[in-house]
Amino acid sequence: MRRILLAVYRVRAILYAVGAVLLLVGVVAGILALGEAVRQLRLIAIFAGLGLLALSLLLILLGARVIPDRQPLTVSTPVRGRWMGLNSPASAVPSHGVRLYGQAYAIDLIHAPEGEPRPEFGGGSTWRAPAEYPAFGRPVLSMVDGIVVTAVGRHRDHRARSGALSLVYMIAEGAVREIGGPQFVIGNHVVIRTDDGVFAMVAHLRKGSLRVRVGDVVRAGDPIGDCGNSGNSSEPHVHAQLMDRRSPLTGQGIPMAFADIEVEGERRVSGMPANGEHLTA
Repeated sequence: MRRILLAVYRVRAILYAVGAVLLLVGVVAGILALGEAVRQLRLIAIFAGLGLLALSLLLILLGARVIPDRQPLTVSTPVRGRWMGLNSPASAVPSHGVRLYGQAYAIDLIHAPEGEPRPEFGGGSTWRAPAEYPAFGRPVLSMVDGIVVTAVGRHRDHRARSGALSLVYMIAEGAVREIGGPQFVIGNHVVIRTDDGVFAMVAHLRKGSLRVRVGDVVRAGDPIGDCGNSGNSSEPHVHAQLMDRRSPLTGQGIPMAFADIEVEGERRVSGMPANGEHLTA
């Protein structure tokens, strides 16, 4: 029974996307007023869509209980230099508020070099160019030894959502991206499979910056792309996570820790910065 529940839980993102599409089709058909026959189909689409959305929400709220516990895996940092942790599993799990797309133990890293200020939210333009942020264009490295199984680099780098108006726009945009699936949410990304069947992903990479292709064998620390602002991203940063599947659509997050890092001046053999803490690697 546990396996059946876990299998259903894995497809919750698919149920959400199908439900959202059915609901959208039903609403559009109602606006166009295409006749009595279409009206009946419209009602079926709306109720089916609402039902699938409700089921996916229920799975999100309750389904995590069927996920098997796993010990944290120590991996190499995907960046070098001084970076600030946000949405960190050291502060809360699931780190991004949901377990969707395998991001229960994911972390966001924002480049914060000493003496180089980062544009602050609410100051200046509401739609800043990504190049204004020190993270944009910084090398992103493989966290593990393995083989590249996914390499997506065609999504554009949009402007940062650096003000209240653009943040509201981002929330609405994110709902639309969810319908398109994980690629439109995580943007340009690379997934690497280890010999142990663990999948390491880095996301929001810069368009055209990928240095690897599917089938390439890489070592931990090898450059695989540059930090960008693709997908559902408010500013240029690196999103890193481990999963038990190649696809974030069905993969579950795996706990991780970074090897040999310095967090707020304290050297650690293995660890993870909490929200607002700085790591140096």
